[in-house]
Amino acid sequence: MSEIKAIPRLSQDRGHADHGWLKTFHTFSFATFQDLGHERYGALRVINEDRVAAHTGFGTHSHREFEIFSYVVEGELEHKDSMGNIEVLKRGDIQLTSAGMGISHSEKAHGDRPVHFLQIWSLPSPSRLPPKYFTRHFSDAEKQDAWVRVVANVDAEGVQKDLREGSKQGEGPAPVQSPLTMYATLLNQGKSLSQAMKGPKGYVHVVMRSGYNEGAANGATIRVAGQTLREGDGAYLHVPFASDIMIENIGDRVAEVILFDLE
Repeated sequence: MSEIKAIPRLSQDRGHADHGWLKTFHTFSFATFQDLGHERYGALRVINEDRVAAHTGFGTHSHREFEIFSYVVEGELEHKDSMGNIEVLKRGDIQLTSAGMGISHSEKAHGDRPVHFLQIWSLPSPSRLPPKYFTRHFSDAEKQDAWVRVVANVDAEGVQKDLREGSKQGEGPAPVQSPLTMYATLLNQGKSLSQAMKGPKGYVHVVMRSGYNEGAANGATIRVAGQTLREGDGAYLHVPFASDIMIENIGDRVAEVILFDLE
């Protein structure tokens, strides 16, 4: 059987912008960063790792025909939208906006601390859907040396697509209209973790937990498919049919890792 192949997407090669109030890295082409070699991968269109200063944020703006989800790493993120949703999101929260035919929203750092979060966009399979909003919470304890399914397709097993909010174990992942599954883990030193992959593609990303870094990646270190990745690094995965992926923590600290299975 063929093995999974990983093509690194190094942190220092990502798009980067420092606007003062916003420090951001772009895995794929976004805003003024345009790279024809990194436009999208499967249904994934955007993975931005954002740090927003206290009392600032993204003012009201509009989206159509995207699934937009935020994974909060540190601090608190205030969300407001044209459907009347107002919510403060904390570490462990996943917020999913299914933009559909159109929605306007704002995202700002809440309180006196900056917020660090991953902003992820995917392309939905059906178009012209009504906009919807979902939140889920997954604790650090759940993620310890285990993959937690935090986002999954609306038709996948265990997805409660009509449940707007979920804060208890067993309520399942946020429902997305795209053919993808997103997992998260906190992998301790010396530990390894496998996951069965269903799609022909995948993407893995190591969250930059140790602090803002414009240079070569450092901090937590993992090995995947023979490649060494550090905080801010990612990798495109080419997945043979019915393969398992193995992630190993080979560093000196806990690694927060995001994994996408792209069908």
